[in-house]
Amino acid sequence: MTGYILRRVAYMVPVLFLITLFTFFLVRLVPGDPVTAMLGPRGTPERRAAMEKAMKLDRPIWEQYVAFVTGAARGDLGDSLWKKQPVTRVLADRIPPTLFLVFYALVMTIILTLPLAGWAALNKGRWPDQFVRVFTVVSLAMPVYWIGLMLLQLFAVKRKLFPVSGWGEGFLGHLHALFLPALGLTLAIASLTIRSLRNAMLETMGQDFVRTARAKGIGERAVFTGHVLRNSALSTVTILGINLAFLIGGTTITETIFAIPGLGQLIVTAVFQRDYPVIQGVTLTIGIMVLLINLVVDLTYAMLDPRVSYT
Repeated sequence: MTGYILRRVAYMVPVLFLITLFTFFLVRLVPGDPVTAMLGPRGTPERRAAMEKAMKLDRPIWEQYVAFVTGAARGDLGDSLWKKQPVTRVLADRIPPTLFLVFYALVMTIILTLPLAGWAALNKGRWPDQFVRVFTVVSLAMPVYWIGLMLLQLFAVKRKLFPVSGWGEGFLGHLHALFLPALGLTLAIASLTIRSLRNAMLETMGQDFVRTARAKGIGERAVFTGHVLRNSALSTVTILGINLAFLIGGTTITETIFAIPGLGQLIVTAVFQRDYPVIQGVTLTIGIMVLLINLVVDLTYAMLDPRVSYT
């Protein structure tokens, strides 16, 4: 296991290099530049030249890229062109809301998936199964932004049960303020995990080892939790891991709707401002998070199924 982890960490290095490469050059293909955004079209050539020199944008593009990569290797992502602060400090303020929101949605997804999938699998073909299947189809058909807007309108604007924006103060404040955005993300991905776990459970319940466990007199609850659920969870863990990685990179809409000061809202602002260092820093941070999530998902396989080996 240790050797596998070390190899996976080594594989992350070229992936992160490609992320920096594509991010750096693709951002600069976007029309406009930070100097124009800050001075406007009426900026004089002298002022533009002075500002480009101050921002080190007058250097050849390959020099800018080398400086970015070498700085990132040292943990220095440069300074924000607009905030005039180190990018690492800007990211440090924005990472906690995004991570809290994503893992809040993850916990809610697990809490919603396990009982509904088990309920449907144990009642195949009956009304509980039909109810769960309709629920998954309806939630899958609703876009994330529409879910967020409806939750905001119903429970924050009209009922005033939750705040309209922000992410609260303290742990309990975060739980309260981020409940609606986390619920919106949960409804967007839970349909996939519920359907996957239900189907896997139905397939597992027909296996010989499950029938053998029942024949030995093991209780139905023990058979379900110890044999059916554990052996059905592998495919669902994969889907959950993929969607968790998607959530980290795709919270932009939700954070914008609920005005959450996270990475998604930050990168939208940085794109409009052409703040290259911030865009690069956010993209690199999200890339690292996604790679770590994929590693955790692979390691979870070994915890759920001892037959999985890493050589």
